[in-house]
This record gives sequence, C-alpha cells and structure tokens, in this order.
Amino acid sequence: MAGQITGAEAVLKALESGEPISLVLVDREKDTAAIRTACETLGIPLEEGSTNDLWRMSADGHVDALALIGRVAKANLEEVFERGGTIWFFDGVTYSTNLGFAIRTAEVSGADAVVLNVTKTHEERRTIRRSSMRADRFIPVVYSTTAEILAAATTHDVRIIAVEDVGTHGPWDEDLTGDVLLVVGAEKEGISKDVLDAADACVLLPMDGFVPSYNLQVAVSVVAVEALRQRRSTSIEPQ
Repeated sequence: MAGQITGAEAVLKALESGEPISLVLVDREKDTAAIRTACETLGIPLEEGSTNDLWRMSADGHVDALALIGRVAKANLEEVFERGGTIWFFDGVTYSTNLGFAIRTAEVSGADAVVLNVTKTHEERRTIRRSSMRADRFIPVVYSTTAEILAAATTHDVRIIAVEDVGTHGPWDEDLTGDVLLVVGAEKEGISKDVLDAADACVLLPMDGFVPSYNLQVAVSVVAVEALRQRRSTSIEPQ
C-alpha cells in the first residue's frame, strides 16, 4: 500500500538513495530547489501545494515536502489491472461531487486505483478533482467502458466483488484482500446487470431504517475501511 516520506531533508535523502518514489509534493512558498532539481534529473513528477495543503496530507503535521511511495500515481486501464491490488469501480455513478468524495475515500483507504465507466466533460472532471481534494494526483483514475473493465478483470484474474442490496452476506464475511475489483453503483440505478452477472461475490450492508439505501459515500466508506482492516490483518506476522 502507499505511504509517504515527510519533510524536505528526508525526501531529498530518499531521492538520492533511489527509493521508489512516484510523486513529490512541495510547499510552493518554501525553498525546495534541491528537491526540484533531483526530481527533474530523475524524471519524478513534482507538484506544488500550499502550506495548508501539505499540512492536511502529512502524517507528521507541518512539513515542506512529501513523497509518495508504494503506488504508481498514473496508469492506464491495462496497467491498473496488471498491477492488481485494491481497485474501485464506481459503476454508472454520474454525480460529479459524489465521485470526488468516493475517489478521496478510495485514496485515503489505500486503494491502488479507481476505474469509471461514465463520460465527463472537462468542467465535470474539475468538479470531481476539487471535491476529492485533488486525490487523483495520488491514485490512478481511469475512464473506460464496462466491457473493457470487465474484460481486464477477467484477463488478470481480478476478483469482482459487488456491493448491492441483493448481496448474501456482509463485507466482513467476504475476503476483500488480494487483487479485487470492488464495485458500487449509483444510488438510484444500482450496479448494472452485466456487472452483477460477472461478479464473483455480492455483499450487502445491513439496513434497518425506512429509507431503502445508504448514501453512496457511506457504502464506499464502510467497504473501504473493512478492506483496509483485512489487508492490515493479513500483513501482521504471527507471533
């Protein structure tokens, strides 16, 4: 899963030692010339952010530089499925703000990529980016078609796990580790029949109210946190 190196000194040292850094973020108001030069020499993407931007994303509070490790920030559909890990598919979700929130949740919970099967204008993609806190800088977000996404999952033996009210068990009773495509559909239409038919498993979230469904972000958050819990559990060495 992705992690971060914090602070200009640590980031520069990591760059010089050949750490597998995929992206560097620096405070645009601080002197980070040495980092900029190193990134340019090594061909590592660098982005600027505000002091507040870095503070919100740093695990160590106020820092002048952050480096992303353990995840490739940009990829096409084939590369996403070839690398595997935890991939999210927001099937038919069209509301741009919802998509932005969902992408942010995927990134925060350590997912490896997001795939979408909707068409978005330049302005709509800007809305998605803003509402995601620009999380698409740190995780691949790939636009494709349902057929291409399902074909890629099949080719690379990625299990498809749908989250829908026709599910037979909770997400905590399903293995969400390994190479998985976690699918959530739009609140009104739900997951499409083609995707449900292709799913290896279908989980549901318990509901006990009069309103028949959770908000999209809630469903994504519940499954994202459970998937992260399971991944962390399997990575702990037995005593």
